Amino acid sequence: MEVDFHVRAHQSRAVQTLMEQNEIQYEIVFNNLQEEIEKQFDGKRNFTGRYNYRKYNDWDKIAAWTVRIAKMYPKLVSRMQIGSTFEKRPMYLLKVGTERGRKKAIFMDCGIHAREWISPAFCQWFVKQATKTYGKDKIMTHLLDNLNFYILPVFNIDGYVWSWTQDRMWRKNRSKHSGTNCSGTDLNRNFAAAWGTTGFISDDPCDETYYGPAPESEDETKAVATFIRNHLSSIKAYLTIHAYSQMLIFPYGYTSQKAPNHAELMEVAKAAVKALSSLYGTKYKYGASASIIYPTSGSSDDWAYDQGIKYSFGFELRDKGKYGFLLPESMIKPTCMETMLAVKSIASYVLSHAL
Repeated sequence: MEVDFHVRAHQSRAVQTLMEQNEIQYEIVFNNLQEEIEKQFDGKRNFTGRYNYRKYNDWDKIAAWTVRIAKMYPKLVSRMQIGSTFEKRPMYLLKVGTERGRKKAIFMDCGIHAREWISPAFCQWFVKQATKTYGKDKIMTHLLDNLNFYILPVFNIDGYVWSWTQDRMWRKNRSKHSGTNCSGTDLNRNFAAAWGTTGFISDDPCDETYYGPAPESEDETKAVATFIRNHLSSIKAYLTIHAYSQMLIFPYGYTSQKAPNHAELMEVAKAAVKALSSLYGTKYKYGASASIIYPTSGSSDDWAYDQGIKYSFGFELRDKGKYGFLLPESMIKPTCMETMLAVKSIASYVLSHAL
């Protein structure tokens, strides 16, 4: 098993000595993390420049884009607010699809973990491609005529802002907890799916995988869960976009037992990964999350599955660790283009098979 971890400069020699004493093989990927953070931007940070799908955009640019895209394509895109974050930022959801009576729907969220910037970049890319190719691309036109996509461009907005302004490697949201100066809850441990019971989780508010004081204790989790619960009759698939490690995972994470439709999920994932790989040859693993990544509880994809959404998938986008969370902007376009093929594959299956 490979593990990537970050060590402060003054601790690096001691950690290397400890691993050598225990005969643990290791490789230093980044000698200077700050240098790599700056390299992630191909040129300068996009703080002042125009919005660009091929760049990482800060939250203010993304929020303005949600207004603009809905105005540009009023027959395909509508914007709604489903809640507010801990720091009272509005959570905007885009509904993408034609208005043709009652339709099946797919819910997709990006940026549940703040530092995974390629994730929100993909949600924006998806909306761009969906609107731009409608009426031209047969598959996308068929999907938008017969499905609605609910797209949450950034789930963890407060954390995303913090990762731009204070700590590039921040993961959690920014909620406060009594009795500690440590901030934040891991929103992908905060759902009511075997919450707080097993796997890669923590009950310490200072840890990155802190699951919060109660299931759905966080404003962001509650907003998403409430919306999905209120639309369970139409939502047939749930997709959550993460990075990194190049995997397509599905339930369960909280148990090694196979999901009732495990064989079907394997086939859907296999086809999606094949579609993704067809563009650049990018290799993905796929399977139940507890077996191919690590056991965990309180995750959004397990929760969605337990609500009755039988096509629930989590993407871990590029790469496998060379850049990790600091994927260069030059890789946004190829990553998004190949991921589009996988999402279209899953959506096409859901459209033809979901009841």
